[in-house]
Amino acid sequence: MTISDRVRVKDVRILSNARYLLTSTTFDYRRANGEWQTQVRESYDRGNGAALLPYNLNARTVVLVRQFRYPAFANGYDDLMIEAAAGMLDNAMPEERIRAEAEEEIGYRLEHVRKVFEAFMTPGAVTEKLHFFVAEYDATMRVGDGGGVADEGEDIEVLELEIDEALAMVADGRIVDAKTIMLLQYAALHLFK
Repeated sequence: MTISDRVRVKDVRILSNARYLLTSTTFDYRRANGEWQTQVRESYDRGNGAALLPYNLNARTVVLVRQFRYPAFANGYDDLMIEAAAGMLDNAMPEERIRAEAEEEIGYRLEHVRKVFEAFMTPGAVTEKLHFFVAEYDATMRVGDGGGVADEGEDIEVLELEIDEALAMVADGRIVDAKTIMLLQYAALHLFK
């Protein structure tokens, strides 16, 4: 039996369709013991995205960004977020989109990006799946200042950090973004050995 055999959607109500789609869905779910149970869940569909960690093995550095995130602020985080460059796919292929994000946000035209994994970031409420990439970089790949797209509300600062400093920032709470922590841990385990 597949999960599709265990779910019967009864009703989907649109709660908001402003920037992204927020729905409330009523469905029956067949529990492990065979009983059917009616459940109601809200889900936020903002599409899928991609995240990138540029790294330089010789210099032992990574490139991250710092920017304002209103939802984190609304939840009591009174600082700018330090994150991996990332963006929504907007109907593009993940590799194509992450290359464009690299130029927009960090100002690098990367030669080779490599997908390392995919993950659902908040599967209990958000449909988004992120595609995670790493890419080697050096100074010759710099084609601009980065900073993001002002018309999209982006006001991004580019940070080049030593990998050990970035990992220390995770440990002491200066980096609290999940996608960034995941990519830095990947780098520590697989790239900077």
